[in-house]
Amino acid sequence: MKKEIAINCIETHSLIGIKAGLHRETFLDIWMIVANDRIFARSWGLAEKSWYNTFLQDPKGQIKCGENIFNIKAIVPIDKNDLTPAINNAYLTKYNTDHNIEYAKEIIKAKHIEKTLEFIITE
Repeated sequence: MKKEIAINCIETHSLIGIKAGLHRETFLDIWMIVANDRIFARSWGLAEKSWYNTFLQDPKGQIKCGENIFNIKAIVPIDKNDLTPAINNAYLTKYNTDHNIEYAKEIIKAKHIEKTLEFIITE
């Protein structure tokens, strides 16, 4: 049930709040997409101290969409290569407005594809 609520919310909101690890106090707004009924995000900044790298060290966290907060576990999807076309398409479809499309075209490039995480809703 929570997964369906989260997916619906992510599909209808452009920015999703994320807390990586258990020590962060505030949410950071990022782009998040749904592909194949699964939730994904890619790191934009590629910084050493980032939500992506924090999740690699501590996979627990939260996402906030609208007023809903969901506990998550972040994983590097083992089938990332197979999913890449669907994830790329989801980014290009969701973030296709004038000011977002250039960023969407960038986030589907190899350096960002390498920084793809999947978020599993935990009950």
